[in-house]
Amino acid sequence: MTPSIRIDRSSPVPLYFQVAQRLEQLIESGEMPPGHRLDNEIALADQLGLSRPTMRHAIQHLVDKGLLVRKRGVGTQVVHAPVRRRVELSSLFDDLDRAHRQPRTEILSFGVQPVPEDVAAALRLPAGTDAIAFQRLRYAQDEPLALMHNYVPVGVAELSAEALTRHGLYQLLRDAGVQLRIAEQTICARKAGATEARLLRETRGAPLLTMQRTAYDHANRAVEYGSHVYRASRYSFEFTLVSR
Repeated sequence: MTPSIRIDRSSPVPLYFQVAQRLEQLIESGEMPPGHRLDNEIALADQLGLSRPTMRHAIQHLVDKGLLVRKRGVGTQVVHAPVRRRVELSSLFDDLDRAHRQPRTEILSFGVQPVPEDVAAALRLPAGTDAIAFQRLRYAQDEPLALMHNYVPVGVAELSAEALTRHGLYQLLRDAGVQLRIAEQTICARKAGATEARLLRETRGAPLLTMQRTAYDHANRAVEYGSHVYRASRYSFEFTLVSR
């Protein structure tokens, strides 16, 4: 069954787009969760008093965005809701938890090791300085979303692989008394390599969003460096721009 959808025939917004927007809202709110099956296009068109081509256009719009999938013999189903994240100094784990997206973390590696030169420069450390290094695969509703590689200088906080499976890194830092104040961040894009594609369940060469971040505490001490990749098909960053 598909929840009721209201359309405004006096609005300049095309009817197909009104339907698509409402369906997207229902998907993002969880009212239509992954696996939810929509009524067929003919039934939906009749319910809304729309033409079948208009209804087909609305459904195809969401199929193209990766929110719906058509399956022969099954019908049209919800695939997932995209993760939209504001660019701010926060933990992905906590953001997903607040959005009721059931975050889960798999620890791929964890240990103390000398930092590479580029990471040492970002953390303002001498090359070869030891840091806690860990790589995590972050899931949202049991679907892989991000591959995250982080370094925290030894002495900043006591961390463990077990704690990182249950909490976001920034929450653990705050619990250790670290007062996060500001971060430098760069967002780019590139194609997925073979290992990244396998872990993120994407095809090799699929688009990925990348993020490099160095976070500082209230004393302007670099306390964390992160290099993360996100599935562009499942994730986006949001910015608020103001004029001066």
